[in-house]
Amino acid sequence: MKEITKAQEEVLKVIWEIENGAVADVLDNFPEPKPAYNTIATVIKVLEGKGYVGHRTYGKTHVYYPLVSREEYANHVVKEAFTGLFNGSLHQMVSPFIKNRSISINELEELRQMVESEIEKKRK
Repeated sequence: MKEITKAQEEVLKVIWEIENGAVADVLDNFPEPKPAYNTIATVIKVLEGKGYVGHRTYGKTHVYYPLVSREEYANHVVKEAFTGLFNGSLHQMVSPFIKNRSISINELEELRQMVESEIEKKRK
């Protein structure tokens, strides 16, 4: 997957939400302050060139839809961060989340259950 900018990611998030739509539909689903129509159109074209978005043509209107799922993109971003920013260290990647005081006990319990479940699977 090719890297995308934060602006491109924001447009992609809207396309995931609406599933498909013309430039005007994407713009309508953007929060205020809304970017210019031409800005959205340009960003969508770049996303299409990078393989994140495809389109169908109806007359003169292009209807855009995601080619990459939110999950696929999230996995790519996490993998890139893991190998790049965190030098392949799971400890370096996870410890800021664990030590964050805003994480609830319930969330920590869920994490523990996930880890314990994975440990059991690997032991079998």
